[in-house]
Amino acid sequence: MDIKLDRQYLKGYIKESDYTKLLPKIKKAHEDLEGRKGKGAEFTGWLDLPRQTKDSFLDELVKLGQEVRGHSDCLLSIGIGGSYIGIRATLEFLVAEQKLPVYYAGHNLSSGYLYHLLKTLEHKQVTVVVISKSGTTTEPALAFRIVKEFMQKKYSAQELKKRIICITDAKKGALRNIVNREGYRSYVISDDVGGRFSVLTPAGLVSLAIAGVDIKALMDGAREAQIACAKMDLKKNVAYQYAGARFLLYKQNKTIEVLSTFYQRFAFVQEWWKQLCGESEGKDGKGIFPASLGFTTDLHSMGQLIQEGKRNIFETFLLAEQADQKVLIPHDAENLDNFNCVAGQDLDYVNKQAHKATAKAHYDGGVPNMTISVPRFDAYSLGQLYYFFEKAIAIKGYLLGVNPFDQPGVEAYKTNMFKLLGRK
Repeated sequence: MDIKLDRQYLKGYIKESDYTKLLPKIKKAHEDLEGRKGKGAEFTGWLDLPRQTKDSFLDELVKLGQEVRGHSDCLLSIGIGGSYIGIRATLEFLVAEQKLPVYYAGHNLSSGYLYHLLKTLEHKQVTVVVISKSGTTTEPALAFRIVKEFMQKKYSAQELKKRIICITDAKKGALRNIVNREGYRSYVISDDVGGRFSVLTPAGLVSLAIAGVDIKALMDGAREAQIACAKMDLKKNVAYQYAGARFLLYKQNKTIEVLSTFYQRFAFVQEWWKQLCGESEGKDGKGIFPASLGFTTDLHSMGQLIQEGKRNIFETFLLAEQADQKVLIPHDAENLDNFNCVAGQDLDYVNKQAHKATAKAHYDGGVPNMTISVPRFDAYSLGQLYYFFEKAIAIKGYLLGVNPFDQPGVEAYKTNMFKLLGRK
């Protein structure tokens, strides 16, 4: 696997002997996860998903994408949580691959947002992908109700059969009933994969294929990571090293992890990671609070708190070894800003020095940190990164003693809201 984990700035906080002592617990977590014996084992279908996904199915989705791009100006993806953020994270990371503009709905309840979105789509040829296992989750259900009316005014019932695609349960639920009644195309969300682990299922792949992403390379990267992360070898398995470091730091009352990046294209990967961590760990009064920052921008704001604030945090940097483009810094004859020292250098050289300087400064200020790096901004690297994080967070959940695959607390606000709405 190409993902690297630099732990040099954990020195003084974690010793190799700490990993040795933790090894039996990691082995137990590994055995429970791989053997489907741990908490929430019924939701571990994501573990073998990359290698079990058939190339013929990926080919089918590639053809679907070609077809939709042939008759549509844009795609509207309706979903929330794992049915939204993984798609957006992938497209932001792989912006150069995107062949069709993608808009999003169903991830908030803002009337202003949806009003202006529909105004934007009025004169466009639109295909809609709605993603919901039940079809009754408030945000996407209401968005789809409104969008479906919008689409019915634009297109005939027959035309809608090729312009509305539903990703839902195989047999039951409100959205499945709509599919059966209206004859819309549909793909299945598997029962054994939870939303935050679903980016490599049809919940993510259908929209990504339509947008033009190389989903085969994405899956190949995940397949490579699946093989590498299945080995119970702490010296080689970087996912287990990351999980172990997070657990050991948490035991030292480092209860906030800041995922920081110097590359804007990681911004929604950070958001995806926050859901993965928060929903997987935050239960039973336990869990690391996941936060994210975008550097160097946030070094001029939140950088002060990281450097000198309360020492209950640790930091993980997320980097790409190769930038997507080169921008050379020109020589200036007057040199009034005194930056001829980097004239002729790629701007990414300066960006990487900023990372090195920040990592050392934060470590010197009492913030242990580590750096995760992928080779480049391509689908293969991102597929590896998704699986790496999924495996690491699952292992960390078991080390913590919680079920990493449920989210009972999410229902609390829904129950209160349904009462206020008068919904049964």
